[in-house]
Amino acid sequence: MQYKFIWLICLTLMLGACSKELGELNEPQLEVTVDKTTFKVNEPVVFTFSGNQNNISFYSGEVFNDYAFKDGRTIDLTGQGATLDFFSQLSGTGTQAGQVTVWLSNNYNGKGDLPSVKAATWTEVTSSFKLATAATNVASGKLDVSTRVSKEQPLYIGFKYITKPQAVNGLARVWWIQSLAVRSKAEFLGTKELLLTDQESSGFRTINQYPADAPSLTTITATRVTLAGNKYKDPLDSIYNPAYSIYDPKSAIYDPKSPDYKPTAKVPVFVPYDPNSPYNDPETETWVISKPVFEDKVNLGPDKAVSIKGINLDVLDNYSYTYKTPGTYKVYFVATNHNIDGVKTVVRQLDLTITP
Repeated sequence: MQYKFIWLICLTLMLGACSKELGELNEPQLEVTVDKTTFKVNEPVVFTFSGNQNNISFYSGEVFNDYAFKDGRTIDLTGQGATLDFFSQLSGTGTQAGQVTVWLSNNYNGKGDLPSVKAATWTEVTSSFKLATAATNVASGKLDVSTRVSKEQPLYIGFKYITKPQAVNGLARVWWIQSLAVRSKAEFLGTKELLLTDQESSGFRTINQYPADAPSLTTITATRVTLAGNKYKDPLDSIYNPAYSIYDPKSAIYDPKSPDYKPTAKVPVFVPYDPNSPYNDPETETWVISKPVFEDKVNLGPDKAVSIKGINLDVLDNYSYTYKTPGTYKVYFVATNHNIDGVKTVVRQLDLTITP
């Protein structure tokens, strides 16, 4: 019994010692050398390493891999000018023509209701673009909007969609608007075109003429605006037949034991067709309008390092990199050690000249 007690004490001390050792965080060691500091384009630059560290990250000094912008890169596009373009496409079996027009405003208040839209001054620019005529995705071409957007003056982009009574004019056509962009006319940064907004960040909102009684079926996602007409009320539709199975609480779709069971299905309240309702098949005006676009500073986010050594690699003796463009580059290597107690970092920097 006494031996067991002593053994437990020793085991506890050993585990405590191991735990303390595991918790120790040493500063990483890293030295970086090159044979020379001037290289030619497409000539491999070989960096040689010494020291012990868990991780090494690399900044080449090129655009978007520059240590100087590790916390963020902001570009001022004021006064550079801009263009607007997008793609359009038709979908579905509708037959109505001339439903979509394109408009710009500098004084819309952004409230998202039709009276506010009507109160704003809008300029139609539809004729400046090429629009789809079939299911093929069509590039609109670019419209110069430099005089319409500035740091102080917002630009709102609106697509107006008219649905005529569908019983006599045919079904409304479905339009897709995608890949919209307001592009700065500033020079590219590296190979990257600078944008004031794009489809994902444009913040489009739908404004219906009759939001409660005849809303359009328009939807908006990060990649597409789908302009669709309101669903008109046809007296021959089965929903106006009180004998329609969806009104029967004993229908198989409500029976958990049936293979036709639909867990989300609920017995709807029957509403008879009202032949005198003005909303059965009205002409409707639907707008999809962007949030305000300004010609101002844009945040491109931080430049990110390239990881060249992880904790699973014991030793990295060297790393080779090739530059494609002449210039002077500040190269950074960031070595880190980390555990549950924290992170320790060292940074090493070299200056390189790349000649043609």
